[in-house]
Amino acid sequence: MSHEFDHEPIPGLPANLPEGENILWQGSPSASATAWRVLHIGWVGAYFAALLAWRLIAGLSDGHTIGQIAIDSIPLAVVAVAAIAILALLARLIARTTIYTITSQRLVMRFGVALPISVNLPFKAIRSAGAALRADGTGDVAIEVDDLGRLSYFHLWPHTRAWYVRKAQPSLRAVPDAQNVAALLSRALNAAAGSSEKAVRPVAVTRPAEAQADHGGASPATA
Repeated sequence: MSHEFDHEPIPGLPANLPEGENILWQGSPSASATAWRVLHIGWVGAYFAALLAWRLIAGLSDGHTIGQIAIDSIPLAVVAVAAIAILALLARLIARTTIYTITSQRLVMRFGVALPISVNLPFKAIRSAGAALRADGTGDVAIEVDDLGRLSYFHLWPHTRAWYVRKAQPSLRAVPDAQNVAALLSRALNAAAGSSEKAVRPVAVTRPAEAQADHGGASPATA
């Protein structure tokens, strides 16, 4: 289901597609959405801001001047800036080295900053899919498959549904225009199954972000 590779005859694909199979969509994660929602750069910034605020309050209560506190806080501020810069750079690298491909027969995920790998998910192995949408139009499309073989949550991270560790769900993370991507995947799954869009077949469904947080599940959406 997955393998490493050195050459791509088509960007995002480790080999040429069989005759009759076509690329329907290719895309990559949004770097900014990856930084904020996958790497949680906002929470990291808030953590360091709280530490700096605590140091300020503690210093004032101990009778130190603002200048003394500022000098003493320089090492912590440097660490904070470095941590945020590293996360921002990592988000850009993830976005740059990832290509998601939906064909008429499969979903292919190519990712890996240091060691690129390709995960091939034939439609016949996909049980269901769900989309968590965000207000900015980006979102995650999580894929439930019958068997991932030797692939685990840690092999797939960050291209996997958060917190689904025991039974990992490969995910298209932080993709722009996620609603249309999910709808396209829905149509492709149904077309590959030789059925109509309304059929009860593994189908991409839309899960609003707030509903996902409240219930941890998906509610079907008509295609």
